[in-house]
Amino acid sequence: MTDFTSAINAVERQVGDRLLESGQARTVTLSRTFNSSIDDVWDACTNPERIPRWFLPVSGDLRLGGRYQLEGQAGGTIQACDPPHGFSATWEFGGDVTWIELRLLAESTERTRFELEHIAHVDNARWLEYGPGAVGVGWDLLLAGLDVHLRTAQPLDPAEVATWNASDEGKQFMSLSSQKWGEASITAGTNASEASAAAERTTAFYTGAEPAPAQTD
Repeated sequence: MTDFTSAINAVERQVGDRLLESGQARTVTLSRTFNSSIDDVWDACTNPERIPRWFLPVSGDLRLGGRYQLEGQAGGTIQACDPPHGFSATWEFGGDVTWIELRLLAESTERTRFELEHIAHVDNARWLEYGPGAVGVGWDLLLAGLDVHLRTAQPLDPAEVATWNASDEGKQFMSLSSQKWGEASITAGTNASEASAAAERTTAFYTGAEPAPAQTD
């Protein structure tokens, strides 16, 4: 699929907090630069004919106030839209409502800074179980796919992506992504042992591996 180490290292990861009208929320933010124009990145992220080339088929009304649905995944409402600089939307999946914000910045005519923030109300018990990697690993996989699409202008084959995800290389990608999210959690102030344990559980979830046994004194 791609050089997974380079794809992982190209992303900056931040974990934080944000106060919403509905209360305190946790944030997971991914940032990286693509060697594509801002209009090209915007189109890749918002054009319903192009989104399936690197993500999933999408249906609905992709404009301000409209509802969207990703096939077999999340759906929601588009709450703000400022083409080609970004949009925000609800991210509704499995009975939970969270939020995403995409921000794009043209660094030059052919380089675009991409920043995606995922915002969610997560209780302490759930956060300590998996940490930011619960959603962060999935977003890392999507950004890697978007990078391939932007560089090649070709659609990704869903069957090939599924095969790669199940391969040793794909599992190494997820493991390294989970580790990086554990490090970002520690940087944000999470206890190191708790963050590492959550990262191990996240790795096991994504790769199907058994988590390491808990350490005892």
